[in-house]
Amino acid sequence: MGRQVIGETHVKAGPPGLAAALVAGGALTADWLPAFEAVPRELFVPDRIWPGVADGTSQKPVVDRSRNPEAWRRAVYSDIPLTTQWDDGDHQGDGLGTTPTSSSSMPSMVFSMLQDLDVRPGNRVLEIGTGTGWNAGLLAHRLGDANVVTVEFDPEVARGARANLEGAGLAPTVVEGDGRHGWPEGAPYNRVIATCSVVEIPPTWLAQTAPGGVIVAPFGTEYGGEQIVRLTVDADGTSASGRFTRGSAFMRLRQQRTDRPPFADYLRGQEWPADGVRTTTTLAPPDTGGWFEQFVIGVAVPGAFWRAERYDDGAYTLWLHSRDTFSWASADYERGRTEYEVYQSGPRNLWDEVEAAWRWWDDQGHPGFDRFGLTVTPDTHTVWLDSSENPVPFRG
Repeated sequence: MGRQVIGETHVKAGPPGLAAALVAGGALTADWLPAFEAVPRELFVPDRIWPGVADGTSQKPVVDRSRNPEAWRRAVYSDIPLTTQWDDGDHQGDGLGTTPTSSSSMPSMVFSMLQDLDVRPGNRVLEIGTGTGWNAGLLAHRLGDANVVTVEFDPEVARGARANLEGAGLAPTVVEGDGRHGWPEGAPYNRVIATCSVVEIPPTWLAQTAPGGVIVAPFGTEYGGEQIVRLTVDADGTSASGRFTRGSAFMRLRQQRTDRPPFADYLRGQEWPADGVRTTTTLAPPDTGGWFEQFVIGVAVPGAFWRAERYDDGAYTLWLHSRDTFSWASADYERGRTEYEVYQSGPRNLWDEVEAAWRWWDDQGHPGFDRFGLTVTPDTHTVWLDSSENPVPFRG
């Protein structure tokens, strides 16, 4: 069947090889190994898939099982995400669509998040984002069908997941609905896990989780960046708090996708720089573009997002926009320069906010995800550094 590379480990393609690599990497632990063996990924992967790469930065051409079963199996038993739907199902054909909207997550992330979930015998689990059904199947094998509820918004995806689960001899409850609402009929849950990213933890998830229960979810910002957070619900069920455990790159919960107004809405018919005020900065715009830097900036600079306009010589313009279309900024990067031109317009000086957020993170010594945490109430989300008493400074 050929060979594949997972991290630094070379293994034969197939379930034993993938299991060995996941165990060696620490993602697959002994308590989840029986579920991995009994609920094979291949039963939950459609015949046509688009393999990705581990960091989510690129997408490979379609692999069709009927045309190339060996390549399909290699992809299934590689530690990579597999796109299974584009553009909410509107995309047809073998080419790449515009936006991946459903997938089979990379196995190392699946089992790392299940470790974070820390299920115990008898626990009831609510999953948000059924996808192909593999994660729900693993949970149902471990805890029993009656203890697992999974919610999927897309009816076609939900039907496919039910068929996959039935083919694997499993029958957790599959609900078609808006994941923000959870499924109150099955509450309270001891564990809640989301396999789609959110910019806000819905209050219903708190309300449906038993005191002392755990919520594991990919938590992102409108600006960019995303981390897995593990929250523990407090004794009275009104708040939850916990630390981030690792970086991630999941598809956004459909009802929390961010609108991107067209660029013309910001200049309001004027030619750039319109009414923008010129300043300069010594902070190179690329310094603000790392995945974790985007996360920190997004926490500190809410209601804003970025676009990049790239040029053939390696230069580019970083555009910053407020969601309300009232503020914008541009920062020009050219190689070899130590000072960069900035224009800002509107009630918010967006570049100043972004630069202040980056410099705060720089002053703290570039802390990583393991030093950050999140506290959630029905009305607030507070990201903090080291302690809930030290919130990330709010710039917006």
